[in-house]
Amino acid sequence: MACAIAVLALLPIGTIVLTAIADTGALWNQILAHVLPQAAWNTTLLLLGTGIIAVAIGTGAAWLVTAYDFRGRGLVEWALLLPLAVPTYIMAYAYLDILNPLGPVQGVIRFVLGYTSPREFRLPDIRSMWGAILVFGFVLYPYVYLTVRAMFLTQAANLVEASRTLGVSRAAVFWRVALPLARPAIAVGAALALMEVLNDVGAAQFLGVRTMTASIYTTWVVRTNLPGAAQIAVAMLVIVIALILFERWARRNQRYATNAQRARAMTPQKLGPLPGLVALFFGLFPILVGFVGPALYLIVAAVKRLEFAGFSPALLRATVNTVTISAFATICVLICGFAVAYAARVRPGPLTAAFSRIATLGYAVPGTVLAIGILVPVAAFDRTLDAVWRSWTGASMGLLVLGSGTALIYAYTARFLAISAGGIEAGLSRLPLSYDHAARTLGQGPTGTLVRVHLPLSRQALIAAGLLVFVDCMKELPATLLLRPLNFESLATLLYGEAARGTYEDAALAALIIVVIGILPVVLLGRTARRAKLPN
Repeated sequence: MACAIAVLALLPIGTIVLTAIADTGALWNQILAHVLPQAAWNTTLLLLGTGIIAVAIGTGAAWLVTAYDFRGRGLVEWALLLPLAVPTYIMAYAYLDILNPLGPVQGVIRFVLGYTSPREFRLPDIRSMWGAILVFGFVLYPYVYLTVRAMFLTQAANLVEASRTLGVSRAAVFWRVALPLARPAIAVGAALALMEVLNDVGAAQFLGVRTMTASIYTTWVVRTNLPGAAQIAVAMLVIVIALILFERWARRNQRYATNAQRARAMTPQKLGPLPGLVALFFGLFPILVGFVGPALYLIVAAVKRLEFAGFSPALLRATVNTVTISAFATICVLICGFAVAYAARVRPGPLTAAFSRIATLGYAVPGTVLAIGILVPVAAFDRTLDAVWRSWTGASMGLLVLGSGTALIYAYTARFLAISAGGIEAGLSRLPLSYDHAARTLGQGPTGTLVRVHLPLSRQALIAAGLLVFVDCMKELPATLLLRPLNFESLATLLYGEAARGTYEDAALAALIIVVIGILPVVLLGRTARRAKLPN
């Protein structure tokens, strides 16, 4: 079964490559001359700027809550994860309205400065590269914060204490000891953040930045040019592979960070009232920008919309559609993820490891790229099935897979299988093999051991993986936009459509629902981080 899952996961990637190398005449030359240079340049700038901001905020925040003790530290420590609940396209959508010339922020600034009209004073337009970099940086820094925070917590305190006895100041410990040891964790977090940037299509389009992902969407949907979109997708896959190789290269010597004997967490330095207030401000600032500001805007806009028009039938249908298809996809992802993880446990070996690695490739592939790879074989299957049915009955079956949403569930499964397989494998790894042997001696076969031992004991891992997958399916925009059935709206696509039309109030409720549900895995991550702490 793990082999079949690996084949299904690899099929979209192979399809993209085959579609891209098809004979398209002068099409590739046109793309190479007029589309790729600008899109690749914008994507590179966006990745570079987002990486710098995410690394600076994530690393600095992780050191702040690890090395120093100040009033409000406990709140800051878990609240720094909250921007993970806000998808990038919702952040862009919110700040477009907050920072527009007639919005509240510029209105307050003009009032304070004595201006009465946007013609007299206005801030630079957020629909720009700098606006996109800030939006992505303040939403995605928690990926760096999570990995670096875990590294700082597991670094041996005696290394820090040894550096202090050698005359290194507390501030210099960060630059000369902690930061070099945390470089692999920084690379891992940065790579995850940058892959999220590559997956985005909504925020980039809202902010007027033509990235490679946005170019794929435009080439396919607007210009109805699937081969051209596939060729851009292949170029984008090269960037994704480069990011993965960079992340693995950065982790090649990660073991040296924890080779100290009797490692223990360092004792945070107690700050006085004024330094503690400054530390609290720096800890709260990314939370205010990345979560509180957009959340308050969404709440206010949603209340206004409810007072004016109530809960619309379209929003209710989108909510039901989102929950239903996300639930079905979550079940499929959990079943496939458990099959992959369980195969690695019961049949360990290089072949099983290869199948597991192939099956989880989808998480590194942007949703837009994955959608192209799924559309071609699924459409061919639908046409073949329809032709066979016509020959038998004389009636058309229509687009069975695409029209029923099965293709969308396939995309979700291929994209988020890594989350499920990784979480379940971690849960199974905590079960000693002696449990399996004991079950066998008591007369249980492989099926009985699975049902009576492994499934009950890995229940928490299954629940945690299912929650993360469900929320990711709800937030996924690119694949949903491209593979949804006709007349099907999810919360993400409803928000995208309303924001594209400029009717922000109508989309506020959909965005708020996504954010509220997105908080659930953040709470789970916060609890996990607290349990993982080493005692002081």
